[in-house]
Amino acid sequence: MPLIAARADVPEEPGGPPVEIPEVGFATVTYVDPTGTRWPMTDLTADWYTLADGVSGMGAVPYELTSDPHPRGGARLRHVQPQPRTIVWPVLVKGSDHGQFTATWRRLARAFTRTLREGPGVLEVTRPSGSTRRIAVHYSDGWDGRGQHATGITWDSAVLTLWCEDPYWVDAAAVTVHRETGAQVDFLVPYPSLSSGQVLGATTVTNPGDTDVWPEWTITGPASAITFTQETTGESFTLTMADTVHGPLLAGETVTVSTDPLRVRSGTGENLISGLNWPTATLWGIPPGQTPVVFQLDGAETGSAVDLIFQPRYETA
Repeated sequence: MPLIAARADVPEEPGGPPVEIPEVGFATVTYVDPTGTRWPMTDLTADWYTLADGVSGMGAVPYELTSDPHPRGGARLRHVQPQPRTIVWPVLVKGSDHGQFTATWRRLARAFTRTLREGPGVLEVTRPSGSTRRIAVHYSDGWDGRGQHATGITWDSAVLTLWCEDPYWVDAAAVTVHRETGAQVDFLVPYPSLSSGQVLGATTVTNPGDTDVWPEWTITGPASAITFTQETTGESFTLTMADTVHGPLLAGETVTVSTDPLRVRSGTGENLISGLNWPTATLWGIPPGQTPVVFQLDGAETGSAVDLIFQPRYETA
């Protein structure tokens, strides 16, 4: 466990700019506990704040490489597996007297350790530009005082270890793509015309992140069947509403398809996963960069729409 190099006496009253986080730079960091309570971690005027010395685990994702020996020497890479991330986070806590210090120390301890019972907390890093990246964290260990002379009275520090099952940082701002069927036209008025009841649109989706994302799709009726195709790989899946307990989508009705975790739900909560074209359905992800995709709705009319949403994922904060 890394140790904090700091004075053994009571620290001076802090002040100045945001804390510089190694591998991150100057940033504002907030911890959000499972109840939604926000704990600013870089406010140097607060009774608790991050100690920059000793922060680690904010850089690139750790990977495990699987290789096979090569007969001519060396090895060949067979598989790359992202590993859970560990973040080391030193925190100083202080108070005007022992009672205030103890109360704050206990509140912060509960805010982190409750992630083991109530679900993960979230660590947010906001840049001066306003962009924010998040990562879900679980408390692992480290909420213990320094055990040195003069600590534990009106101030003390802890070196937290936070465990992240998903090692990638997630952009707080989601990317959305909306496609909607326009007004239908009469075939003979004012001259022979066609309006599509099939293909809602071909478009290029841009993933600005560093790794694949697994999107969520929301379809608004009318629609009887929905097909989504990733043009680069040819992967696709079709949701046939007639094969579900719901039946075809009527105007204004919705169904949401989540690709991770796999879930298909109507707007009223019905499980419609049976409507997917198993076993050939592939609920594909979107790689970094630009990806051509096609949304096709059978039985589409004015108001039929598809909304694609995902949050880019990054190697670093």
